[in-house]
Amino acid sequence: MSGPLTGLKIVELAGLGPTAFAAMMLADHGAEVIRVERPGARPAERDPLLRSRKIMTADLKSAAGLETVRGLVREADGFIEGFRPGTTERLGLGPDEMLRDNPKLVYGRLTGWGQDGPNAQLAGHDINYIALTGALHAIGTAQQPVPPLALLGDFAGGSTMLAFGMVSAMLHAGRTGQGQVVDCAMMDGANALMTIFHGLMAAGYWEDRREANIVDGAAHWYGVYETLDNRFISIASMEPQFYALLLDRLGLADDPEFVRTEDWQAQHNDKASWPKLRRRLADIFRTKTRAQWCDLLENTDVCFAPVLSIEEAPHHPHAQAREAFVTVNGVVQPAPAPRYSVSKVAPPRPPVAWDESDAPG
Repeated sequence: MSGPLTGLKIVELAGLGPTAFAAMMLADHGAEVIRVERPGARPAERDPLLRSRKIMTADLKSAAGLETVRGLVREADGFIEGFRPGTTERLGLGPDEMLRDNPKLVYGRLTGWGQDGPNAQLAGHDINYIALTGALHAIGTAQQPVPPLALLGDFAGGSTMLAFGMVSAMLHAGRTGQGQVVDCAMMDGANALMTIFHGLMAAGYWEDRREANIVDGAAHWYGVYETLDNRFISIASMEPQFYALLLDRLGLADDPEFVRTEDWQAQHNDKASWPKLRRRLADIFRTKTRAQWCDLLENTDVCFAPVLSIEEAPHHPHAQAREAFVTVNGVVQPAPAPRYSVSKVAPPRPPVAWDESDAPG
C-alpha cells in the first residue's frame, strides 16, 4: 500500500455506486478497505468502483457473520454504510454499538436525504436530490431542466463529500481519540456546491432562470457548438484577452457586431446581444470539422477544447501525457486523483478476496 492514507483501515458494507466510489477514493489513496458482501453476491471483478479492495462475505443475519464484521470494525478507523436510516441499527451494526466497541471509529453514513427530516425514509435518486437544491432548475435549456448525469448528487454531493468528511473526522479522532458519525446526505452536498450561485444571485449577477447567465450556455462566448461533422466543441472565452484572441482566430476582430464599443465589459455582458451573436458563432463553427477547429484553436488561450466521448477521452494527448487513465483487469478507467508530490499512490489493482488470516485475533 502507498499514499497519504496508508495505515488507515476502513470497513465498507457493500452498496451501490455512491458508497462504492467513496470507498474507492479512500482505497486509491492508500487506505486498506475491506468490502463486506452478502452471501451469494457476485461482485464484478472488472467494476472500476471496486478496485484496490479486499472483499469478504458475511451473513449479517447470523450471529457468526455479525461478530466477524464487528470484530473487524473494532480495529478499524472507519466504517461506511449507505442504507436507509435505521437499517444498520436493526442489523446490530448501528453507530451506538460500533462506537461502544471502538470509541475512535468514524462511522460514515451516505444517504440521499440524510438521517433525519421529512424525506429521510423516502426512496430517491440523484435527480430527486438535486431537484430540491436549485441545481437541476439551473441546468438545461430555457425550455426545461436537463439531468447532468448522476454526477452532481450521487458522486460530487455524495461520495466525494463522504470521503472528505471521513478523512476530516479521522484527523479529529487521531488528535482527540474521539470518533463520531458522519451524516452525509447527497442533497446537502449538492446544496453546498451551489454556494457560489447563491452569492452571485445575492450580488445581482445571476438570474434564477436557465440560459440567462454567463456560465449556463446563454453567453455566446461560453458554450458548446456543433461542427461540420456533427461533433461538438467548447468555448469559454470569458476574459477580454481570451475573447480578443477568439475573435482574431475567427476573423471577427473588426466585425462591428462583436466589437462595437470601447467599453468592452458592457458589450461583453450585453445579454440582449447574446442570442444574435451566438447564432453568428454557430454558423461559423458549422463550417469546419471538429479536427479542423482543433488545429486552429487548440493549444491557444482561446479557452477551447473538443467535446470528447467517453471512448475518446483516454486518447487525448493531454490525458496521455498526464497518465490520466489506467487499465485494470482489461478495463480502461480514470486514474486516482488528486496527485501528491511526496506520498505517491500505487496504481489501482483488481479487488482480491479477504484472507481470513487477517481477521482480528
